[in-house]
Amino acid sequence: MNFPKPIAAYLSAEGTDAEAFARCFAEDAIVLDEGRTYRGLTAIKQWKADARKKYQYAMEPLACVREGGKTIVTNRLTGNFPGSPVELRFVFGLDGDKIVSLEIHL
Repeated sequence: MNFPKPIAAYLSAEGTDAEAFARCFAEDAIVLDEGRTYRGLTAIKQWKADARKKYQYAMEPLACVREGGKTIVTNRLTGNFPGSPVELRFVFGLDGDKIVSLEIHL
């Protein structure tokens, strides 16, 4: 699949390097996941660390499409959580080479 640069970086850094992961996001980025909102790099880094610790999952990208100015990546997540595996839609808002928003949905 041909991912925009910040999304490719996000997927590469997933689960490996917290600093590389954080560099994918703008300073004032927003993440919406599991009904909660995380604002700014500090909160986003903590969100990712907590999710990784809680769920211990692997992620596999399945599809990538552009819709209404957003890039939507469908990922299969497999891990130690109810309903595993599950397919989730990651809706990315981009500004240049940074992620400014990420919403994760079933």
